[in-house]
Amino acid sequence: MSRWKPGDRREPVPQMIRVDQAGEYGATRIYAGQLAVMGDRTPTSRAIAGMANQEERHRAFFDTMIAARGVRPTALQPFWNVAGYALGVSTAALGPEAAMACTAAVETEIDRHYLAQLEQLGESDSELSEAVSRFRDEEIEHRDAALEAGAESAPAYPLLAGLIRLGCRAAIGLSKHI
Repeated sequence: MSRWKPGDRREPVPQMIRVDQAGEYGATRIYAGQLAVMGDRTPTSRAIAGMANQEERHRAFFDTMIAARGVRPTALQPFWNVAGYALGVSTAALGPEAAMACTAAVETEIDRHYLAQLEQLGESDSELSEAVSRFRDEEIEHRDAALEAGAESAPAYPLLAGLIRLGCRAAIGLSKHI
């Protein structure tokens, strides 16, 4: 594989790893915020705890990859810590459907993001592409479970989901470079 240069259309692998680690970290913070509000009393909170465990495993993989490959993590991690937690708290405070709407919106964007990465990677980095493919499957399961749990019944669902998806796209773009 040739070395990436500024202006190339392909996203460089270090950027992919940086943004994926940031995204998985943000997901763990969203779920932590939701669970702080919801506790462990409802079927929704049990589902969220299961998703949170998977996101933690994803984050740990990318943490290891960042260290092993010498990739600079995003400088925005302290911001994603607070923003993710605040998003989790605020959606859970609106109710279980809004918490699920958050998951559905985030995972819709992550599905698109991971699919684009897989298309760019092809067979050039089997370790990364295998992990992204596996994690993408789990993210799709999260999205589908959230929709089945009533995400679309959340107050102002189209607006809420649209704002969260826009925020995800912004976070992906910023974490690639900062």
